[in-house]
Amino acid sequence: MSANSNPLLQTYAQRAAKHSNPAAKLLLETIERKKSNLAISVDVTKSKDFLSIIDSAGPFTHVDILEDFDASLISKLQELSTKHDFVIFEDRKFADIGNTVALQYSSGIHKIASWSHITNAHPVPGPSIITGLSSVGLPLGRGLLLLAEMSTKGSLATGSYTEEAVRMARANRDFVIGFIAQRRMDNVGLVPGAASDGDFLVLTPGVGLDVKGDSMGQQYRTPHEVIVDSGCDVIIVGRGIYKNPDDIPAQAKRYQEAGWTAYLQRLSSKA
Repeated sequence: MSANSNPLLQTYAQRAAKHSNPAAKLLLETIERKKSNLAISVDVTKSKDFLSIIDSAGPFTHVDILEDFDASLISKLQELSTKHDFVIFEDRKFADIGNTVALQYSSGIHKIASWSHITNAHPVPGPSIITGLSSVGLPLGRGLLLLAEMSTKGSLATGSYTEEAVRMARANRDFVIGFIAQRRMDNVGLVPGAASDGDFLVLTPGVGLDVKGDSMGQQYRTPHEVIVDSGCDVIIVGRGIYKNPDDIPAQAKRYQEAGWTAYLQRLSSKA
């Protein structure tokens, strides 16, 4: 792989210029503009807490576990997206046949495709899940991430499962913009020595600066381990930022700075 085609040697802005998917371009351009590769996963059940955290930290987020969801929440979320200049990632983790996920994506109470720039899906149903979601999201300029790997201990998303997720992505580059994974996926499944033929984004959960895990099997790595050592693009942080409501801005800034510093170190180390 040449320096000109290796994502690890390029800035987010350079990569944005080469992406044809509107959601991928928007994400990379926003990262570059804000100098932030931090995504905040807001796993709370009340709309008031949800909006307060977002207004404090200006993050990516998802809404499907809220107990008091209503349509007005989306308008408020979109207003905050404009106010804080962030991309909305709905961590829906679709996992059903094509027709079902198309309806879940477009309809129902959430109408996810109408407001979420990016969503994700498990590849376990096979290519039909991409076909179904793409039929709704592609005309709207949305993007899809496949869950190729997970950060929990004992995850089954390894080996041939991960390789098949990457093959599915390569066959659907117009809509699949990347992966939820723990490392770069560009060369997965290729014969040794073969050059990668694309730039998939990698968003990585399980990032922490203070702890290495929790009682439910989550395993944490530092931003440096994720961005520099594993070549990923975005760090996803949840409780490490909002576990103390009074400390959200400070913790968000702390992780944003750690993630961006790691990115700059990656660029300089690969130069």
